[in-house]
Amino acid sequence: MIETIVLDVGETITRDDRYWASWADWLDIPRHTLSALVGAVVAQGRDNADALRLARPGINVAAEYRARDAAGHGEALDESDLYDDVRPALSGLRQLGIRVIIAGNQTPQAGELLRGLNLPADLIVTSGEWGVAKPHPDFFRRVVDVAQTAPSETVYVGDHPANDVFPAKAVGLRAAHIRRGPWGHLWADDPEVMAAADWRIDGLTQLTSIIAD
Repeated sequence: MIETIVLDVGETITRDDRYWASWADWLDIPRHTLSALVGAVVAQGRDNADALRLARPGINVAAEYRARDAAGHGEALDESDLYDDVRPALSGLRQLGIRVIIAGNQTPQAGELLRGLNLPADLIVTSGEWGVAKPHPDFFRRVVDVAQTAPSETVYVGDHPANDVFPAKAVGLRAAHIRRGPWGHLWADDPEVMAAADWRIDGLTQLTSIIAD
C-alpha cells in the first residue's frame, strides 16, 4: 500500500524552459542553440551544465551564477513554471490521504520560491538545504526519513533514470518514471528503465489512479 509520494522538481513539477532561456540570454546566444546543446549532453549521459561549457568554453558556472544574481537575473520561479497537472494531481493525492513531498536537486533559494507557491504538499525541501544531492544514496536516505513511511510504501517520481529511478530503487523505494522533459522522453522506453520503474507515467494525474487501484 502506498502511503507517501515524493516528487522530483525539474521536469517533473516544473518546466525548465525559462531556466535555459535565461541562460541563453545571459550568454548572448540563440535560445535554440542552447536547447540543442542541452539535448546533446542529455543524449551523451552528461551533466546538463556541460551545455553551458559547450556554449562558452572555459566558463566558470558557479561564478556566472553569482554574476547573474548580482545583476538581478538570479533564480526565478512562479506559477507559469508549473506543469498544468501539478496542482490537481497533488490535491487529488492528498484527498486520498497520501503524504505528498517535493524533494529535488535545487538551491535553498529555489526551495523558498517553491514554498512560496503554496502547493498542496506536506513538505518541500531541496538538496541545497539538505547538503546532499541526487544521485547520492544519502539524499534518498533523507527521503526515507521525511516520508515517515516504509520505503516499500513510498514512491519517488522523477524524469531522470540515473538521478531518480535507479538510486531510489537502490534504497528500497518504489519508483515512477515520468515521460516529461528531455531526459524523460529520451529514456522512457529504455529496457533498464522499464525493468527498474514500478510505474511509467505520462502525467502526474496518473498517480491518483495508481493509488486508487
